[in-house]
Amino acid sequence: MPIRFHKKQAMLDGFVTVEDAEALSNWLREGQGRGVHLGQCAQVHAAVLQVLMALKPRLVAAPADAHLAGALRAAGLPGAA
Repeated sequence: MPIRFHKKQAMLDGFVTVEDAEALSNWLREGQGRGVHLGQCAQVHAAVLQVLMALKPRLVAAPADAHLAGALRAAGLPGAA
């Protein structure tokens, strides 16, 4: 499964698809202070990127992919620097 939800953070792993965008959005909206760990994330669908850009969760770990990390930095996500 590309997303594992824990109490305070979602771990995105590998290729995160459009089917995962709604679940991530709902999970982020259900609780305050939740973060997203992208350290093992290889690629996200544009819908997932839009969720991250719209909700601006705290990033626990930035993605290794420079392009994705740059897009998140440009979107102003906390911890994407």
